[in-house]
Amino acid sequence: MTDNIFATSVFFTLAIGGSDLGQFHTCSGLGAEVELEQYAEGGNNGFTWQLPGRITWTNITLTRPVTADTLKIARWLTETTQRVERKDGEIVALRPNLTRIVSWQIQGIVPVRWQGPSFDPSSSQPAVETLEIAHEGLVPS
Repeated sequence: MTDNIFATSVFFTLAIGGSDLGQFHTCSGLGAEVELEQYAEGGNNGFTWQLPGRITWTNITLTRPVTADTLKIARWLTETTQRVERKDGEIVALRPNLTRIVSWQIQGIVPVRWQGPSFDPSSSQPAVETLEIAHEGLVPS
């Protein structure tokens, strides 16, 4: 019998270069696009060959309410801007009971953008931060 447990109420953890950057509520951009080169073969009018080319990896964006883990991102950004070095990492999707759903090994991570919170005392919304990273590839693990 197959275990058909679906991912609901999921959160994500992010580690880069062995450093735990904490938990996030949303994760988007886990994807890739393959460039196709079309080749029209002479004498073959029935179709055009679609030849795979380079692969382009989309940037990954993670968001969460501001917590004490925000300092971990600030330290990582400071470290990376002082000495730019691509590092590998891992994103893990977890259920609320901390059991792993799936994880992705991310290669060659560099920061693209960090957006800190906007504080508005008239709003009851939590202060949210966003981290966007670029990478050289990902592999489900």
